[in-house]
Amino acid sequence: QVQLVEAGGGLVQAGDSLRLSCAASGRTFSSYAMGWFRQAPGKEREFLASISRGGGNTYYLDSVKGRFTISRDNAKNTVYLQMNSLKPEDTAVYYCAADYTPLDLPTMRAYEYDYWGQGTQVTVSS
Repeated sequence: QVQLVEAGGGLVQAGDSLRLSCAASGRTFSSYAMGWFRQAPGKEREFLASISRGGGNTYYLDSVKGRFTISRDNAKNTVYLQMNSLKPEDTAVYYCAADYTPLDLPTMRAYEYDYWGQGTQVTVSS
């Protein structure tokens, strides 16, 4: 079992930056590819970014590429999402997720993730 706890959300203005973190406990963190998703009110959950177990491979949603950066620190059992140039349309609940995999490849598919955090709210005002 893995527990994931997100932190770092809040209310910011358009153009600001935020760094979300997701701390994992339980089984070996480096056995998991990690991902970030978000869900806005009335919308489906959306993939944002993912990172492989070792951190050497990443995937991004095209619309956040260049603004968002995913990273991980396996020594701290933590994955991060640096978000720059935030826009009002980035307002959502942000979730991290863990995919137990033998491959050093991340995935964009939500159904492949085994564990999810409780989410952290990000609100961007115009």
